[in-house]
Amino acid sequence: MLKTDILIIGSGISGLFFAMKIAKKRPDLSIVIMTKETAKHTNTRFAQGGIAMVTENLQDSFEQHINDTLQAGNGHCDEAIVKMVIEQAPARLKELLEIGTLFDKNEEGKWDLGLEGGHSQHRILHHKDSSGLEIQEKLLKIIKKTANIEIWENHQVIDLNTETKKGQTICTGAFFYDKKYNRIKYIRTRTVVLSTGGCGQLFENTTNPKIATGDGIAMAARAGVAIEDMQYIQFHPTALQAGKENPMFLISEAVRGFGAYVVNEDQKRFLFKYDLRGELATRDIISQAINQEIQNSSKKHVYLDCRHLDAESFQSHFPIITAHCKSLGINPEKDLLPIVPAAHYQCGGIKVDQNGATTVPNLYAIGECARTGLHGKNRLASNSLLEAVVFAHQAAENVDKTIAKFIFSTKILIPKFPKVQETNDYHAFAILKKELQSLITAFYTSNERDADLAFEKIKMLNNKAISLIEAHEITIPFVEFSNMLATALIIIKQCKEENNSLTTSKTNI
Repeated sequence: MLKTDILIIGSGISGLFFAMKIAKKRPDLSIVIMTKETAKHTNTRFAQGGIAMVTENLQDSFEQHINDTLQAGNGHCDEAIVKMVIEQAPARLKELLEIGTLFDKNEEGKWDLGLEGGHSQHRILHHKDSSGLEIQEKLLKIIKKTANIEIWENHQVIDLNTETKKGQTICTGAFFYDKKYNRIKYIRTRTVVLSTGGCGQLFENTTNPKIATGDGIAMAARAGVAIEDMQYIQFHPTALQAGKENPMFLISEAVRGFGAYVVNEDQKRFLFKYDLRGELATRDIISQAINQEIQNSSKKHVYLDCRHLDAESFQSHFPIITAHCKSLGINPEKDLLPIVPAAHYQCGGIKVDQNGATTVPNLYAIGECARTGLHGKNRLASNSLLEAVVFAHQAAENVDKTIAKFIFSTKILIPKFPKVQETNDYHAFAILKKELQSLITAFYTSNERDADLAFEKIKMLNNKAISLIEAHEITIPFVEFSNMLATALIIIKQCKEENNSLTTSKTNI
């Protein structure tokens, strides 16, 4: 039977950085990275802006970065976690540089630090407008050369297996689908690390790739792990509206930091009506302002204006953005860029401690799928890549100390359904997915959210999904859609709980 000491589910920056760290520290351990598509196909590769951290900039300080993060999080951050993450940044940067990660420098040979919304200082290290891709490629290069790490591509994890002994529940393995051989298999393990990303595909407008379906959230919830703050979904204010792209193309936060304006149909800047920081306010404020402007004007979008910026310098800083716009017949040098807010980042998730550990002692969650306490109600721009490497480091340190406590389960588990039913139901589930996206989007944009009605509608969608499969069979579209439904229900439930809490608080005032 298949087994590995450590199973990492997902190949984003947090999973890869964790794998590199633990493999170096413990060459005696076997490590499998399992990803449902190719290892390169993750949300990390779409991270344009960069990684926020205090470097040698004498004008900046840990205290300022901490305060900016707390302010963006709107009173809901864990201050101890914020301090830990920000103060670890120099050490994690050193490790990224050691594996060959390149960040842009200016003519003086110093870091070309970007400025983004919510930041009081220039502190964003970046590689052009493809920072996530740069880090991911350097990590994959190292990992492919590491003897005790295997990458299993096109292996979709279906569910975790847990066992309870003497009152303690541990994760003993995972069921997964091998796409190449059309088989469901089981792998035993001593430690599982979830690095499964977010759930942006629940929304009609999202910058997240199609794989972002909340799989890790649903699996962790089924394993009995606490999920928190899922009602806090961050919308990025500047997604390019060009046709019906899914995912939508992101216009980086750094473009506004570079000096671009947000303007309405009359080509007038309007953000200062909502916040004195204008284009450099935090994402939640700008997204809400744009939505309000769209509603007031009855237009489908507003615009990002880059025409006043130096064209040569803009293209040098943002080559991917420039090329993508031009491929659509839009020239940032001469044309306004049509933009709308889009679901971008999941601020809540699987509840973990400072080491990325869940309440199941050998089950970890790192990256976007985890609720660490860093982001609060709204993530500060470019703090996500920093969080990923810090918590990957923390988890690696903790696994090294604790994995000896866990042994392989002696139970032989054979999947009940060794073969996946091969059906033509992908189109049917695509229709259901659009219904769910429409429902969740309407729920989020409504001024008066009816959680009970949303619950009932999701249950109806679930019944439709069940009716598409035969009894005692399984289809992969059903598995992924079920995860989306489970995540959607958690979001709505936690929205309802927060609304009830706010109503109670107002009543008590």
